Amino acid sequence: MINEELWQSVLAQIQLNISQVNFATWFKNTEIISQKKEKVVISVPNSFVKEWLENKYNTDIFKIIHKFNDKIKEIEYTIGKPKLKIFKKNPVVSPETDQLEFQQFKIDKNSNLNPRYIFDSFVVGSFNELPHAAAIAVAKNPGFVYNPLFIYGGTGLGKTHILQAIGNEVIKNFKKKKIQYIPSERFTSEVVSAIRNHQMELFKAKYKDVDVLIIDDIQFIAGKEKTQEEFFNVFNVLYESNKQIILSSDRPPRAIQSLAERLKSRFEGGMIADISIPDLETRIAILKTKAQEKKVDFSTETYEYVASIIQKNIRELEGALNHLIVYQKLNNQKPDIEIVKNIFKNLFSVKQPIVTPKKIIQEVADFYEIKEKDILSKSRKKEIVGPRQVAMYLLREELKNSFPFIGRKFNGRDHTTAIHSYKKILNEIIKNKRLEGEIELIKEKILTG
Repeated sequence: MINEELWQSVLAQIQLNISQVNFATWFKNTEIISQKKEKVVISVPNSFVKEWLENKYNTDIFKIIHKFNDKIKEIEYTIGKPKLKIFKKNPVVSPETDQLEFQQFKIDKNSNLNPRYIFDSFVVGSFNELPHAAAIAVAKNPGFVYNPLFIYGGTGLGKTHILQAIGNEVIKNFKKKKIQYIPSERFTSEVVSAIRNHQMELFKAKYKDVDVLIIDDIQFIAGKEKTQEEFFNVFNVLYESNKQIILSSDRPPRAIQSLAERLKSRFEGGMIADISIPDLETRIAILKTKAQEKKVDFSTETYEYVASIIQKNIRELEGALNHLIVYQKLNNQKPDIEIVKNIFKNLFSVKQPIVTPKKIIQEVADFYEIKEKDILSKSRKKEIVGPRQVAMYLLREELKNSFPFIGRKFNGRDHTTAIHSYKKILNEIIKNKRLEGEIELIKEKILTG
């Protein structure tokens, strides 16, 4: 494969597995500049990207390249300027675009919002009706309805899209309002930097003037005491001034372990809405909508097949579509259904992953941020007993394990303990929507992990 063709194939597969923001941050202005003997040399724009790709993504990049050329044994990164022909000033998202979709990352420097994320391109279905309705209401009257708005759901289900759509809608309707979108990890970095440089007053002043604060993946501030303290202060200042706060997470507030109780209480004081997994019809609609945005089209059979093999992640749907666009660009023809199946046979498996008791116990422990050995222990602490009962419930519900077997898995407990745990969770999820949501998220992680 020629350099450009190989790198396009790498980008298409990388994009399936990371967020769009990360994809833009670390892979924009990159290219393969040579393939010599057993080494591929990749040009990157600066030393920061070079270090990040070497440490974070090198293994993934190597695996993909090696799949196309098994003679490659080494990846080298070098700092250099990309060829001008690869990156047009205003690239259009289409099969003729020389590199994948970086037009969509024209981030507004003041708000950090991506103008691509708007309500018109957000596909609404039964899985996201509530957060969509709440988002529309907030965008029309920020600070006075559903404050804070807390949206949670699994990876790649559209949380970032709907959060940024709110911000873009507010900018359109309220020209004077100041909007700030920021991932929680960057917020943490700002706190650390402000402390290190003795600039906490500047940090506080920056957020004091914000009218709408949008923080993505708020769960990542868990366990970071100073970040939580500063966010608590920012939250109070904005809330008391009727400024809008919008948050996203992969789980509801109560399920975020190592998060200060006072923050959980604040988060639960407004509207909490969850995004679940879209059904087949909605996934097909999403693919068609994304294709229309990119000014491409494929057969109905292609849309149906892709939607059938990618069931739990909208981001992966879009990544798969990009993969088809790359094929069409390189081959100057639309792939028929057999080619489509061949393209994705190594990327996605229609078969469900193997689920074992150990896998379930691991995912429950990870979700509740406790040690696996604690779940299996004799501990009667409340923060251990609850997750243990959830794990027992899932072993019965998902694997149909016998109660004696479940008891033995948990340090030789009696089968009656397993029966009690199963029935307790079974009854609890009927009346406890939060617990029901937690269990659905755990199931998702078990099936996609």
